[in-house]
Amino acid sequence: MRHKTISICNDNGTEVMAQAPVIISASRATDIPAFYADWFFRRLEKGYIRWRNPFSGQDSYVSFAYTRFIVFWSKNPEPLLPYLRTLEEQGIGCYIQYTLNDYEAERLEPNVPPLQERIDTFRRLVDVLGIGGVVWRFDPLILTDNINIDFLLGKIAYIADALAGYTAKLIFSFADIEPYKKVSRNLRLSGINYREWDEESMRGFASRLSTMNRDNWNFRIATCAERIDLSEYSIEHNRCIDPELIGRLAPNDAVLRNFLYNVKTDCGQRKACGCVLSKDIGAYNTCPHGCLYCYANTSSASAFANYKKSIANPLTDSIL
Repeated sequence: MRHKTISICNDNGTEVMAQAPVIISASRATDIPAFYADWFFRRLEKGYIRWRNPFSGQDSYVSFAYTRFIVFWSKNPEPLLPYLRTLEEQGIGCYIQYTLNDYEAERLEPNVPPLQERIDTFRRLVDVLGIGGVVWRFDPLILTDNINIDFLLGKIAYIADALAGYTAKLIFSFADIEPYKKVSRNLRLSGINYREWDEESMRGFASRLSTMNRDNWNFRIATCAERIDLSEYSIEHNRCIDPELIGRLAPNDAVLRNFLYNVKTDCGQRKACGCVLSKDIGAYNTCPHGCLYCYANTSSASAFANYKKSIANPLTDSIL
């Protein structure tokens, strides 16, 4: 199945062809809720965005004409709070993939809000969207000279205790650094001596996390785009654009239900990814969180420069 294509008029009054997806991903490539929420909801009102393919550099258009559901991805989705009613009024469902890590002392995520503020934001969002409307991710799990498995499990336990009653699920992934040369370069330039995960360390972590979860929280635990099978530890493979969750959160949307019944896995994602078809509308090299392990930015400086350029032109139809 492909996205429908329709004719629209852009801001210049020119007739152009646009993809018209049912599910929008906002976004794997940048943090739209944290930095571009105002822009996104202006464009939602306008009815379309212009999107630049990161590989070809070609621009195309994405229409919201048939959009029934949005999956947001963020490390600071607090700016979404005043807009959630807008989505409800337009009959568009959503949930938030909320990456809530704790690398504060290690300065791996230098521009995210303090941990307690992010925990409070999680709870406030759940108060509006309900359990399942905000999905907790501790992602990625990174090993360095100063971060070992004990450290990671302790950080996860602290956040898990704080989110008890606010989430039913935890998603994680193991940092895979060497294949992303810009990531390994940025970490080394920052003096971070990272270590890669191997199967033994993955299984050791999974076994201990599973035991902790059974004894304390009873979350569903899943990995994101990991090939390793951890089912013996009651850890499943996740579908971050998840038809089961979407259907549960929007049970009365017949159009969406029909789409989910017919849609297939998104072949544009990594082989181990189980997400169903959606259209991601983000742009690489535009997120100023400054996370040292980020694969989506060439450098923090260039990402911040692009962000400043974007917010200086708030009426633009594209992030870039």
